[in-house]
Amino acid sequence: MTEPRDTTFNSFLKYCADNLSRFHKAADLLAGIGNVDVDIGATPKTLVMRRDKVELFRYEPTTERTVDTPVLIVYGLIGRYTFLDLQPDRSLVRSLLDKSIDLWLIDWGQPGRGERWLTMDDYVDDYIHEAVQWICRATGHDRVTLLGICEGGVLATCYAALHAEQVENLVLAGTPIDFHADIDGAAAHHGLLNTWTRSLAPEDIDLIIDALGGVIPGEFMGSIFTLMTPMRSLTKYNVDLLEKFGEKDKLMNFLRMEKWLADRPDHPGEAGRQWLKEFYQENLLVKGRFELSGRIVDLRAIVAPVLNIFALNDHIIPPACSKALGSKIGRTEYKEIGLKCGHVGLFVSNKSQGSLAEIIAEWLKVRDE
Repeated sequence: MTEPRDTTFNSFLKYCADNLSRFHKAADLLAGIGNVDVDIGATPKTLVMRRDKVELFRYEPTTERTVDTPVLIVYGLIGRYTFLDLQPDRSLVRSLLDKSIDLWLIDWGQPGRGERWLTMDDYVDDYIHEAVQWICRATGHDRVTLLGICEGGVLATCYAALHAEQVENLVLAGTPIDFHADIDGAAAHHGLLNTWTRSLAPEDIDLIIDALGGVIPGEFMGSIFTLMTPMRSLTKYNVDLLEKFGEKDKLMNFLRMEKWLADRPDHPGEAGRQWLKEFYQENLLVKGRFELSGRIVDLRAIVAPVLNIFALNDHIIPPACSKALGSKIGRTEYKEIGLKCGHVGLFVSNKSQGSLAEIIAEWLKVRDE
């Protein structure tokens, strides 16, 4: 008897039959997963201060503290800090605590229309400054170390320039400084966000924010990031997810990341106008013309030692945009390190998990001594 030809349809049927048990197993696995299993940002911490919707936390130590100077994490307004604490084995927070660092965190909360008038002036000169003052009073220190992440790194850099007397060290990770450094010589897949933002007319930015109720919705920003990697976004819920169904650990990693992506807060509109116009479009920070509370943010005024870490394959913040800081600051100690990973991988990939915390902790220990 002649065997049926192996047509595309027959191949598909064979694939379904071979994977039927796998689908059943995946369904049972998903049915047994609850919200608590996908908990993120779960490292124990204590709320010590609240101002409006902004909260200051102090993480509970996991070892005896050997780095004396307190470290304040300043995350960006785009996204949530929980990205730094996805799960025990993928947590910059836990890694730093395990290296005996006194770790603090600013949580910006969930800004809404009531916060649409907040500017970067408010975040730098009010919220961050109050947090630093509170930490100094609580610990007896005169200064703190700032650990700025992405947009939060820009806020931390501005604070270090305007309040130099309060900053012991400045550590930046994935932070843009020169928003036009990618124009010449950047890889084709790098800087798409920069290119898109620069292509908008300033009045278009105003129209977008006004039409959206004075805020930039988290869902809107999420869609922009999704469009930057369209093929990856199209395949992650079928091809990629199917590959993870067989292993619970991989599936949980996927679900925790998706939970973080879905928890993107709204960005206050006025701060968003500054971010898009004065940074991305006009590049005022490196030109020495960016103002906060009526004062010019002069990068040469930074006197604290600076550690600048960036991702060499970053498609959101091209490495050149971060590296530019080295030529703009004054005569302070400066060190930069590029890691072979992408923007997200800098904080959560297996390769960077140990190295990022190790680099930060070792650098801080030397300064502390």
